Amino acid sequence: MLAVLLSDEQKEHLASRPGCSIQFSTTSVYFGRLLKLSALERQIFDFLGFQWAPILGNFLHIIVVILGLFGTIQYRPRYIVVYTVWTALWVTWNVFIICFYLEVGGLSKDTDLMTFNISVHRSWWREHGPGCVRRVLPPSAPGVMDDYTYVSVTGCMVDFQYLEVIHSAVQILLSVSTALASLSDQDSP
Repeated sequence: MLAVLLSDEQKEHLASRPGCSIQFSTTSVYFGRLLKLSALERQIFDFLGFQWAPILGNFLHIIVVILGLFGTIQYRPRYIVVYTVWTALWVTWNVFIICFYLEVGGLSKDTDLMTFNISVHRSWWREHGPGCVRRVLPPSAPGVMDDYTYVSVTGCMVDFQYLEVIHSAVQILLSVSTALASLSDQDSP
């Protein structure tokens, strides 16, 4: 079923390699494509929330995933090593994001850390989560913060921090699965 993801030329190349299991290569390519799609989806929502730190991380992640897929398909062990090291960094980053949004260890989701203190934006999910009703309220005193409007959000089915935690947990799961699939392909006899 997963063999559909590879072209005939790629299948022939993999089959001609001694000790290569096309099943593992197909599995790692499948997980890699899921990982790219998941990272792209996350990138879009981070752009909508003007969260510059995750945007940079996602961009680098997409590049390294492409490099890792290339290394798996073309049997380039150095690329797979780079991808494996990046996976460790990516998992660490996502654990940090989970801790950040769950406010573990003195971290606060209300800081401007994810935006590099450039803007007052927060997670896009804060105002646009499932079931959220967004109301723009006028400033409490005239002349205070002329251009800034206050936003009231009610009725969210899931709080935004849990949506961010779910995104990070999915990234961890897919990253580790892809790395294990890529490494098991290289270790097969």
